[in-house]
Amino acid sequence: MKRRLDVSAEVKRTAVSRVSAGEAVSAVAADLGVDRRRVYEWQEIARRGGLEALRGPGRPRRSQLDGPPLRSALLNDGLAARQRIAELERKIGEQQGDLDFFRQALRHVKARQQAAGVPGARRSTKSSGR
Repeated sequence: MKRRLDVSAEVKRTAVSRVSAGEAVSAVAADLGVDRRRVYEWQEIARRGGLEALRGPGRPRRSQLDGPPLRSALLNDGLAARQRIAELERKIGEQQGDLDFFRQALRHVKARQQAAGVPGARRSTKSSGR
């Protein structure tokens, strides 16, 4: 059975920083003596929650479980929220353009109906002749 290698949070942060700087994952993994898949896992964790999300071995302290969200997680949420807001503002702009178009079309139709409602004026559609 394989022995589980416990790696400190600082080593994980260093590995992710080295890979982000352009160093090969295989070289970093060989240097640290870990499987390269672990380095990829650490990268994914850091991508989702920032470098602070990389923690050391063992069970997290109770204060870490109950504490406020990590700063980088809040920043990522803020970025996602700003992107969502921009997307919704674009959608509102499109809908406003559609509303303006339909309001103008409705005014045009009402004007034609009023003009057709004058006695002696032509109707908007011809009779079927039946």
